[in-house]
Amino acid sequence: MGKPYLLIAAGGTGGHMFPAQALAEAILNKGWRLRLSTDERGARYTGAFPQTAEIVEVASATFARGGLAAKALVGPRIAGGVSSMAFQMMRDKPDVVVGFGGYPSIPALGAATMLKIPRMIHEQNGVLGRVNQLFATRVANVACGVWPTDLPEGANGIHTGNPVRAAVLEREAAGYIPPGDYPMSILVMGGSQGARILSDIVPGAIAALPDDLRSLIRVAHQARDEDGERVAAFYAEHGIRAEVKPFFDDVPRRMSDAQLVISRSGASSVADISVIGRPSILIPFAAAAGDHQTANARGLVQAGGAIMIPENALDVPALAEQISAVLTNPEAAQKMAHAALSTGAPDATERLTALVQQLAQKETT
Repeated sequence: MGKPYLLIAAGGTGGHMFPAQALAEAILNKGWRLRLSTDERGARYTGAFPQTAEIVEVASATFARGGLAAKALVGPRIAGGVSSMAFQMMRDKPDVVVGFGGYPSIPALGAATMLKIPRMIHEQNGVLGRVNQLFATRVANVACGVWPTDLPEGANGIHTGNPVRAAVLEREAAGYIPPGDYPMSILVMGGSQGARILSDIVPGAIAALPDDLRSLIRVAHQARDEDGERVAAFYAEHGIRAEVKPFFDDVPRRMSDAQLVISRSGASSVADISVIGRPSILIPFAAAAGDHQTANARGLVQAGGAIMIPENALDVPALAEQISAVLTNPEAAQKMAHAALSTGAPDATERLTALVQQLAQKETT
C-alpha cells in the first residue's frame, strides 16, 4: 500500500496560506504525500513550504474583481477548473482534500464533492469566508480557528484553533523581556497584503513619543512596496532606527524579540501573537467581510493580552498614547504577554492533522 495522499487547496492571502503550510509540514512528517493547489497570489507564500510538497498553480478567478465582462467569465472558468481538477483526482486518487479558502479551494472541493472524496475545510476567522460558506454543508467537517464561528445549519463545526507554522511553534511561549531602559523592539505587521493605514499612522505615532522613549525603540515595519520608500524616509528623518520591508520571512523571530506588536487582526497574525505570547495593539481591517477581524481580535482583547483600536478611532495621538502605555509599564506589559499566551492554541496543527487522518481511516474502513 502506498503512502496516503492529501490535496490541500488554498490561495489568495497569507491568511489562507500560513495555516495550510502548518498542516503540510505536519502531514508530511506523518509519512503522507502532499500536493498544494494555489493561485498566483498564494504562490508568493510558498517559499517556506516543505520541499517535498508538490505545488501546482491554478489560474486565478474571483467574483470580486473586474468589470461585467470579466465577471461573466468567472462561472465558465470555475466550471472548467472543477472539471480539470476532477480528471486529475480520478488519476491521482487523493485520500483527503482540505480547503483553506480562497479561489483555488473551489475547483478542489467541487471536484471532491462530485467524486465523493473525503473532504473538509478550515475556516481561520470567526465569520466564514465566501468560498467556505459555499462548501460548509458539503464537507465532513468545518475546522474552526476561532470559536464560536457563525456556521450554517447542518455544518459540522469543530474547534481546532488556527495552525501556526513550525517556525512559530519553535518560539512558543518564548521568554518575554518586558520594556525597560534599554533598546526595545516594535514589530509592525499590516497583514499579508500590508496596510496603508498603518504606514500612514504608525511612523508618526512613534515619532510623537517622548525623546527618551523614542530613542530606545527599534522598528521592523512591514509595508507595501509602494509605501516602503516614504515610510523608511520618515523614520530616518525622525532619527528612528527602522527596517522597512514588504514581507519579512522571519516574523516568528522578530515577534519573539519584540516588546510590542502593532498589527492587523488577521487570523494568522492573532494566532502567532497568542502562541508566542506578546503584548499587541490590534487595528482590525474595517472592510473585512462580516467584520471578521474584530471577531478575531476579541478573544485576545477580552483576555487582557491586546489593545484594540478601531480604524475610525486610529490617529497619531491615540496610537502614541497606547504605545507609551505599554512601553512605560513593564509590569502591565508582562501581564499582557501572559494573557496573550492563555488564548493560544499551540496544538491546533495536531488537532487538524488528527481530523485529516480520521477522514482517511473512515474511507478505508
